[in-house]
Amino acid sequence: MNQQATQNLSPFELLARSWQRPATVAAACFSADGSAVAFTSIDGAVAIAPVNDQEPPESRIRVSGDLGQTTIRPRQKPPAPLVATSTLGDGDVPITSYLGSGFLVGMATGQAMRLAADGEVTETGINIEGPVVAIDHHAATAKTAISNGHDVFISRAHEDVAKLQQAASSSTHAIAFSRDGKRLAFDSGKGVSIWTVDGDLAPIREFSTPAGPTSLHWNSDGSWLACGLETGGFVLASLADGQSGVVGGFPSPVRTVCWSQPVNALFASGAFRIAGWSMAAPPLRDAAAGALETGRSGLVPVETVAAHPKRKIIAAGYANGRITVAHIGSRDELVVKLSGSTITALAWSGDGQHLAAGMADGTAAIITFPALLFK
Repeated sequence: MNQQATQNLSPFELLARSWQRPATVAAACFSADGSAVAFTSIDGAVAIAPVNDQEPPESRIRVSGDLGQTTIRPRQKPPAPLVATSTLGDGDVPITSYLGSGFLVGMATGQAMRLAADGEVTETGINIEGPVVAIDHHAATAKTAISNGHDVFISRAHEDVAKLQQAASSSTHAIAFSRDGKRLAFDSGKGVSIWTVDGDLAPIREFSTPAGPTSLHWNSDGSWLACGLETGGFVLASLADGQSGVVGGFPSPVRTVCWSQPVNALFASGAFRIAGWSMAAPPLRDAAAGALETGRSGLVPVETVAAHPKRKIIAAGYANGRITVAHIGSRDELVVKLSGSTITALAWSGDGQHLAAGMADGTAAIITFPALLFK
């Protein structure tokens, strides 16, 4: 390939390894040790890719001696194939990282099965009545939270399942441990319930929501909880004083919310630009309070967002297939992918070097960024 053709390649074509799955990718999940990433699809299958890149960008960077121009040559070999499972459930299966390099998958049978990086599926001691529709695991405390859509269960030490004694009318499809594993948040039909799971299982707070929750995310110290909504924006709740408020005005569902620890900021999908707020001035009463102008606005809504774990950077995926990486609080952004199928999932690796992406046409990808791009 000549130099002119190389210059015409997009960053995605130069930096990403991509694979084609037979159905829309629903979620991307890195293993706890960062060695693998699992992609779930709406056909109930899971595909696993190793994070290690046999042709990393650094090995393909060239600097010309005369002008000092830096270029990245294209990959010479196709990436190693994915390890794919058979169908594990009806629709995309709930998944979370589990025991180092593995994953925990919720099954329609009510079992939580361990999925190894090599695709091997084995039983655990976690089993409930009814299909598992939501799951989360906290590695440090060895707690697992699962729901069958009505009841919520806590497992300690990978077995010993106990049911939370909540109202029978509950409807739970989103669930999340706080970073320290001491609290659990889940949607309860009428809103979001927060329970202490450090010792006795007991409710702490309940926040109402004007629409069904799509996702739940805690900030790093567990003092704030954000809940994306199917319509109307997202709910922001303070655990310290019990205050909560709805940040509305979004043209599309807020399918994802995320927190940037380096800048103490909250971001949400669903707008025509990357929507973010500094938590130095939380937008509980005024949606304009603490607003961070990030990236560039357009005519296509953001479908998913993911905050870099270590840098002041946010990744966004759009309905028209565009993927950008922007500096928080700045209009500067790198267009990684210009167009294509709707971006359905984004997730950063723990070290912030890799960005996993899933798309509506079944494309699964790992974008590996050389360090020089973030300098």
